[in-house]
Amino acid sequence: MDMSKERKFFLKKKIGVLYGGWSSEREISIGSGQCVLRSLKKQGFQARGIDVNVNSIRKIKNIDVAFIALHGKPGEDGTIQGLLDFLGIPYTGSGVAGSANGMDKVLSKYLFMAHGLPTPEFYYEKNYDINEIIIKLDLPVVIKPRAEGSSVGITIVETKADLERSIQRTRRTFKDLMFEKFIPGMMATCGILNEVPLPVLEIAPKRRKFYDYKSKYTKGMTEYIVPARIPDTQTKVLQDYALAAHRAIDARGFSRVDFILDHDHNPYVLEVNTIPGLLSGSNLPLEAQAIGLTYDELVFEILTTSLLRFSKKG
Repeated sequence: MDMSKERKFFLKKKIGVLYGGWSSEREISIGSGQCVLRSLKKQGFQARGIDVNVNSIRKIKNIDVAFIALHGKPGEDGTIQGLLDFLGIPYTGSGVAGSANGMDKVLSKYLFMAHGLPTPEFYYEKNYDINEIIIKLDLPVVIKPRAEGSSVGITIVETKADLERSIQRTRRTFKDLMFEKFIPGMMATCGILNEVPLPVLEIAPKRRKFYDYKSKYTKGMTEYIVPARIPDTQTKVLQDYALAAHRAIDARGFSRVDFILDHDHNPYVLEVNTIPGLLSGSNLPLEAQAIGLTYDELVFEILTTSLLRFSKKG
């Protein structure tokens, strides 16, 4: 199906943009969803927004295709994908398995390692031992909730005492934690669109030690540089790793893969975001812009990732 036929196909469909939800990323999801909704309407599509909650099933049942802009749970963990599969409604992006794999940082780590992808060493035990964490990972160490996005709950600690305090504080909100070796260097990300890597984007926080929630969503606190200031050979390596990581977790259609690069520009895969931010100034739209795609064109490309599920629907 060529682009003109695809556009005519979707012009006849009722598109529901799913956003909101009840995760810690709710406000960002609403912003992404509203940007997508404006773009679809501007392009002439029959689109409406659905702020997802436990009572949304009636609204969802009345659409022909779902454009998922739900960050965190229940959008990135496979929950909404399972519901849409049950209802027989095609949707954008990854399915149940890819979404659940991407949301689970521990499972993602094992999948990266199984596919030979470099990723920082980590420690995960239900009954963790602080001394074992330090022996395996050294200090500083990164504390991460097992299943959160947007850097929510992430802390970098430099001493044993800080580690103990941070664990106690973080566990008040997030019960399941993993610990990752801290690698100093450049933060970078690489989007995947219809199984093709986009340009690498460099993330340079201006005022914070690392790219935390505040750095991500406070205007002027982070500089985004695309293409990233790394050698061309390393750019190709990173793009290859991004596509391999996308496939390793069984992601589909589009995603964004986050990296840390050490001082020699060697990339380490951190995680795969199966529903990356879709504000006009978010990383994925900036990467798409670098290859000449407008925001509207990007939104339409993402919409087309639902076509495979239409063919399965028959």
